[in-house]
Amino acid sequence: MRLRLMFALSATLCQVIALPVPASARPAVVPVAQTPAFVDDPSGTPADADADDPAIWVHPSDPGAGVVLGTLKEGGLAAFDLDGALLRHLAAPKHGRFNNVDVLGDLAAVSDRGLDRVRFYRIDPRGAAAGDDVLREVTGAGAARVFPGAALGEQRTAYGLAFGRDRSGAPVLAVSRRHETEIALLRPRGKEGVTAEHIATIALPSTFALPDGTRWSPCGEPGERPQVEGMALDSANQVLFAAQEDVGIWRVPLRDNGFGKPELIDRVRGFGVPASYDPETGECAPSGPDPGFGGRHLSADAEGLALSGDGRLIASSQGDSTFVVYERTGANRVLGTFAVKAGNGNDSVEHCDGAAVTTAALGPKFPNGLLVAHDGERRPRVNDPAGNPLPTTGFALIRWDDVRRALR
Repeated sequence: MRLRLMFALSATLCQVIALPVPASARPAVVPVAQTPAFVDDPSGTPADADADDPAIWVHPSDPGAGVVLGTLKEGGLAAFDLDGALLRHLAAPKHGRFNNVDVLGDLAAVSDRGLDRVRFYRIDPRGAAAGDDVLREVTGAGAARVFPGAALGEQRTAYGLAFGRDRSGAPVLAVSRRHETEIALLRPRGKEGVTAEHIATIALPSTFALPDGTRWSPCGEPGERPQVEGMALDSANQVLFAAQEDVGIWRVPLRDNGFGKPELIDRVRGFGVPASYDPETGECAPSGPDPGFGGRHLSADAEGLALSGDGRLIASSQGDSTFVVYERTGANRVLGTFAVKAGNGNDSVEHCDGAAVTTAALGPKFPNGLLVAHDGERRPRVNDPAGNPLPTTGFALIRWDDVRRALR
């Protein structure tokens, strides 16, 4: 009886402590550059472009020649210089839909959600100086599907993606599956006709035992499981960080033959809250009180993850348009939170899907590193001929120094 009473008091306190802090009250940073806006419009150029996930390539000897890559879903893949100017746009193949991108060495990997494959691109050694020649596709003709049992029409296919190295130094890829909890570990093979062979698959939980003895599953459309998109592969420590959108952030050890036991290092605020799906609105709504089992920092969806070279893990808290910063190792304690506000002629960042960071020197604009964040609500929005707003997105480029100052 005493334990139950203590637990009830603890849950009540958690509910009080976990109240979210508005983004406007968080420490804020301002972009110093941004990419062009992209519009999800069949008549646009490129057509049906919906920015989603970035990656950064660092030039080995010319800091200012670095390249930023960004997926545009049905719009394909884009490459930008460090001022955000478009260098190259590569269209997606028919039925292709480019979701996430990551870089290892001079090789970029992209998850093609439409065709359930990983596509590979070489980055020109000249970097941004190569202009329109900065990227070329090197995907092998025999590239296999990532999740062969998935029906392409339903797009329960390749979704999130993270690139890294295994214990021996060989490249590996982690690829998650849309609307499912599975993550596959793949090994890229080849130089010009690059393919990826399957090593192992892990399935994260979709139902969770709560401290009060009940069980809980995140609400979603019928038949959809709580998916993972944002991921980051820590090669130095042989760990995969995976953001299960309506659950929280997992720390998954990497083994020689696959994955170790996952550990949930942080939960979204709504973890454990009962909710029901309303088919009329297409949304989930709470169907009971908050039992107080959620975390304090992440508002679902938990999205893009990125690892910095100075010991930090950055996570996009998409639900309140902020970012949470954790220790990269140890207990992964929270170091702080921040938001990205408008300034310097650039837009703020809302509903961020993906992020990338480097602490390498990238010229005078980014002398101690760069954070690139997807902006899911670029303003001013583009309107169709009838004056209706169209989904308008882009990427923001932020000095890593500014983030560090905001955290202090």
